Amino acid sequence: MLSRRKFLASLTVATGCSAHGPFARGAQPVLHGDIGAREGPVWHPSGVLYFTGHGHISQRSASGAVSVYREGAGANGLLVDHEGRLTVCEARARRMTRTEADGTVSVLADQFGGMRFNSPNDLTIDSKGRVYFSDPRYGPREGMEMLDDSDRVVEGVYRIDPDGTVARVISHEADRPNGLLVSPADKHLYVADNNNSEGGARKLWRFSLKADGTVDASQRTLVFDWADGRGPDGLEMDQEGRLFVAAGRNRPRPPHESADRFKGGVYVLSGDGELLGFLPIPTDEVTNCAFGGSDWRTLFVTAGGELWSIRTSAPGWVPYPRDDK
Repeated sequence: MLSRRKFLASLTVATGCSAHGPFARGAQPVLHGDIGAREGPVWHPSGVLYFTGHGHISQRSASGAVSVYREGAGANGLLVDHEGRLTVCEARARRMTRTEADGTVSVLADQFGGMRFNSPNDLTIDSKGRVYFSDPRYGPREGMEMLDDSDRVVEGVYRIDPDGTVARVISHEADRPNGLLVSPADKHLYVADNNNSEGGARKLWRFSLKADGTVDASQRTLVFDWADGRGPDGLEMDQEGRLFVAAGRNRPRPPHESADRFKGGVYVLSGDGELLGFLPIPTDEVTNCAFGGSDWRTLFVTAGGELWSIRTSAPGWVPYPRDDK
């Protein structure tokens, strides 16, 4: 097995055969240290990168200083909404919250149909300010309340409208939804289906979105399949329409996840699933990514508590306020 130093020295970024690859020419991943960045990276236009780990929401300033933003939040996915407010998947408390401009925390949703959510995981937002979030359950499954009309457990996707109405948009069309992304013009909803149980789905799906924010389940398209490896987690898109998906493993987790075909890193895909590039990250698990920086050409990656970054050839596409508009 390669030592960590030799592993880092051997890293190469696969950019595909296109002259205009997804990463800046000659760019290599930069490690910013083990700072507890396990999930939920999101860049705020003020120049702060928020992330989650060790039960807290933390922040990293443009200078690299790290501090706890909200202690004991028990959070996973984070999102900056159209007004610059932090919206949070509080997996531990099984609810969705928003931190207002004055610092107070508002509960957006904590139940559906009188049943508590499983553990909200990741989220995205459309042009109308409607928030979509996934609600899987990883780990112990005791205490799950979310059932459909046939008393089957639902690990679904939900939409929160600006008026507070909550709707379920995906019930069983995905096995265990994780990362989400609404594409530009609200045309599609991408769903990372990552069931890490033996034989579970490890697929990226694309669903057609209707104007009212509902999903057309008949228009489900398979974008990419990680087979028996570690499936897709968080994902982003650049302004060229390329998907950046955190997935894979460097060491197997038998019998659930292999490391034979799909190594840990960021997979760059076209909207139709063509593999355009790959960013290898040596640390398991590679969980999420987010565009940021003053020009939105820096991709931040969370992996096993470490924060990595790399320069990209095109700015990230983000639906929330941008400081370059």
